[in-house]
Amino acid sequence: MFRRSWNRFCAGEEKRVGTRTVFVGNHPISETEAYIAQRFCDNRIVSSKYTLWNFLPKNLFEQFRRIANFYFLIIFLVQVTVDTPTSPVTSGLPLFFVITVTAIKQGYEDWLRHRADNEVNKSTVNIIENAKRVKKECEKIKVGDVVEVQADETFPCDLILLSSCTSDGTCYVTTASLDGESNCKTHYAVRDTIALCTAESIDTLRAAIECEQPQPDLYKFVGRINIYSNSLEAVARSLGPENLLLKGATLKSTKKIYGVAVYTGMETKMALNYQGKSQKRSAVEKSINTFLIVYLFILLTKAAVCTTLKYVWQSYPYNDEPWYNQKTQKERETLKVLKMFTDFLSFMVLFNFIIPVSMYVTVEMQKFLGSFFISWDKDFYDEEIKEGALVNTSDLNEELGQVDYVFTDKTGTLTENSMEFIECCIDGYKYNGVTEEVDGLSRTDGPLTHFDKADKNKEELFLRALCLCHTVEIKTNDAVDGATESTELTYVSSSPDEIALVKGAKKYGFTFLGTRNDCMRVENQRKEIEEYELLHTLNFDPVRRRMSVIVKNQKGDIYLFCKGADSAIFPRIQIPEPESTKLRNAIDSTKQHVERSAMNGYRTLGVAFKNIAPDDYERINRQLIEAKMALQDREEKMEEVLDDIETNMNLIGATAVEDKLQDQAAETIEALHAAGLKVWVLTGDKMETAKSTCYACRLFQTSTELLELTTKTIKECERKDRLHELLIEYRKKLLREFPKSTKRNCKKRAWTDQEYGLIIDGATLSLILNSSQECGSSNYKSIFLQICMKCTAVLCCRMAPLQKAQNLCFILPQFLYQFFCGFSQQPLYDAAYLTMYNICFTSLPILAYSLLEQHINIDTLTSDPRLYMNISGNAMLQLGPFLYWTFLAAFEGTVFFFGTYFLFQTSSLEDNGTVYGNWTFGTIVFTVLVFTVTLKLALDTRFWTWINHFVIWGSLAFYVFFSFFWGGIIWPFLKQQRMYFVFAQMLSSVSTWLAIVFLIFISLFPEILLIVLKTVRRRSARNLNLELPMLLSYKHIDSGYS
Repeated sequence: MFRRSWNRFCAGEEKRVGTRTVFVGNHPISETEAYIAQRFCDNRIVSSKYTLWNFLPKNLFEQFRRIANFYFLIIFLVQVTVDTPTSPVTSGLPLFFVITVTAIKQGYEDWLRHRADNEVNKSTVNIIENAKRVKKECEKIKVGDVVEVQADETFPCDLILLSSCTSDGTCYVTTASLDGESNCKTHYAVRDTIALCTAESIDTLRAAIECEQPQPDLYKFVGRINIYSNSLEAVARSLGPENLLLKGATLKSTKKIYGVAVYTGMETKMALNYQGKSQKRSAVEKSINTFLIVYLFILLTKAAVCTTLKYVWQSYPYNDEPWYNQKTQKERETLKVLKMFTDFLSFMVLFNFIIPVSMYVTVEMQKFLGSFFISWDKDFYDEEIKEGALVNTSDLNEELGQVDYVFTDKTGTLTENSMEFIECCIDGYKYNGVTEEVDGLSRTDGPLTHFDKADKNKEELFLRALCLCHTVEIKTNDAVDGATESTELTYVSSSPDEIALVKGAKKYGFTFLGTRNDCMRVENQRKEIEEYELLHTLNFDPVRRRMSVIVKNQKGDIYLFCKGADSAIFPRIQIPEPESTKLRNAIDSTKQHVERSAMNGYRTLGVAFKNIAPDDYERINRQLIEAKMALQDREEKMEEVLDDIETNMNLIGATAVEDKLQDQAAETIEALHAAGLKVWVLTGDKMETAKSTCYACRLFQTSTELLELTTKTIKECERKDRLHELLIEYRKKLLREFPKSTKRNCKKRAWTDQEYGLIIDGATLSLILNSSQECGSSNYKSIFLQICMKCTAVLCCRMAPLQKAQNLCFILPQFLYQFFCGFSQQPLYDAAYLTMYNICFTSLPILAYSLLEQHINIDTLTSDPRLYMNISGNAMLQLGPFLYWTFLAAFEGTVFFFGTYFLFQTSSLEDNGTVYGNWTFGTIVFTVLVFTVTLKLALDTRFWTWINHFVIWGSLAFYVFFSFFWGGIIWPFLKQQRMYFVFAQMLSSVSTWLAIVFLIFISLFPEILLIVLKTVRRRSARNLNLELPMLLSYKHIDSGYS
């Protein structure tokens, strides 16, 4: 009972095992039986992270996971509970500002997600109720509802296809939004429901669907539908992925379909593939947290040193209790340990601004505003779809510049996924015809060219196999189902290979005319129509790497036609008798043809067949039906049956199709290599085909030394021993080439050292990844990883730092000041300055810098991808730059304090003898600080815009204005008016003006000197014309490459 209640209120959290039963149309099977509606989750999609009720606690929890935020919260609580030298406002107000700004930014982004969810959830759909079409909001769809979807609409939930506008119950679907595949995929309704193509007829259906519980695999579905007639005798049909229409997919080239909802809302496969809404943290933020821990350690050290020295100072009675500052009785009675702890906390509060809480706001705002720059970028605008770049979240913007490895598929990514039939081999003889495209149809242009001819019967058998062994559907220009000789044919399939093969058969005189009433129609070379009853389609899967059909001709003969990868076909060929020399030669010739075609970069397939006796078919049919109807372990049972069926076949021939490279694919791969990125190509193609393509797209250069880990390089008899030897050999070779080199050094050395490429096939990769303790293979994975990291390319076939140091120089003078005030915890800066420093005085310049700065112009960047290596690998947040900024900040803080200290050796800074006090001292230090850090940013800025000018000079002007304003009025809410007229009086002294200018120059002198040296070095390098090897294929144009 508890579990049922829990599942009711926590939709989508049910235990995903077993099966579920869905009643089509939510109709009971029998009128006499009571129908109890099952409880499933509704159809709402929720991609947002927060709700109105949980936003505050959840957002606060996530924000206080950050070290700086949590630290300032602790400091604020200490200030509230302990007598500290500074007001709780100094830490509470900046913390409140940071938390508020971050919450607003994250709330806005989540509001956008809510809005997108509502657009989907509130969209209108058609549901069949009581034989009528009813319009409802998408979120109100229930499991079991029959939904009508029309052309070019997306499916509102996961549906089982019941019928379509076509008489054969098929429909065409694109799943680009789910898996990136733009090809049309064909889906089927079971034959018992295809006639129910109106609202009235579909409402009469009484059926129950049993299927697996929701799971995220887009390509797997196991179920069956039980269809009940008036006699309540159920007819059971199996359901698979070909019957399931996924939410997010789009209906194409089909007027309408009817489907029943089986998974809704957050239980759809699309939603289950959503990777959760937890906050992602970039490498930059992780580095910042690490550096903040270092600064926290410095803070603790400062507090400990000052606490210790305070009690050393107070060990002398005249320092502990001077006559002008006698202790109270309560202070004398306080435990010394407790007093020491309180003093330690007070020093922590005094130095707490070494941790820059506002830096997180700067980073968050840079990400948030930077996402708009991505959306506004005209180079990202696609004229074809009239859309630009869409930024769903800004959490990981900076990771775009920190990519080290690129994983890419071959087909459809490096290549166009547009196949063209090139040649074939029949019974060992090569065929290569010249074709011409006329009005979208292929025809033979001239006689076929060949070295010799196969037997005529073998030729026709091969071409029939190409016309029958596929899942291609026919689209016609008229409303007639099927096709005739005079109708213009358009082939549709989820696999372009199959379309190319069907067109190839058409080129040689055999034309596939489509399927009608489970009969496949083929026009032969004599213009005769042949019909074959389609008994079973054994679909392709990546494990078998082949597909088959079982058909019956008009004479009653039953055939199995099979096509697939050579590695999946040749081992299943019937071994000829020793005396069958001609047959053995034909098999050998076909293998050689496949090897040559693969080396030319063509995709190759073997084609085979066998006759099936009627008795054998009865057994096969029974086994297939039992396996297809299984709800548990269906895949394993099907695999066992198919393995038994697809054996002892007769080889007919092989095919070769070409998949051309995408435009600019080679230049893109070359640019990625130039930028120091390592590219991995993952493909299911034959190794020779994949290798040829990789050379063509310049993944491998002619000078690249290839290291192979394939079944060909590993002897089957001693496979594991040989694999271990090769792994050790390759590792030694690469370690000799790159001894103990860092990742960045490897990138820079890649231009002068030998480049290595790794080729590995799926079988060997599985052996490595599934290695055990046997044969010393436990370290296979680590050795393999070392090899991969040293290779520039791998082919798997068959398968804002400136702001942190600003804050250190801000708080260092406060630390030094304690040595001159008897460690009394006297603040150096006024509370208003402490509060405003990170919020107003220095925040906008660094934000504008992070958004607008271009150290290198865009033309230079696009023409020389090697510049990417300068910032990849999080190079600007490594230990070296961090220590540089830290020591520079320590130097500047020391200059600020002691420069002002020496200025104050003269007790009077004015002619009238007026003596300046400690608040004037602190204000001079703070003024030098604000101007120095802001001008330092100006020195680093190379790309000036009006925004940079406005925020840099505007921030300095605002500081001066604020100081006059803050010190020019007697504020009634302040107990002490300690800053009254301090800033104005300070600027009335010429000595102060000169000191401020001089200290700013001294602080910036190392940076100025460094800029001069870099400029001289750059000019010298330009004069010597020292250039790295340039990419031969580059032709610089305004938009990038040509």
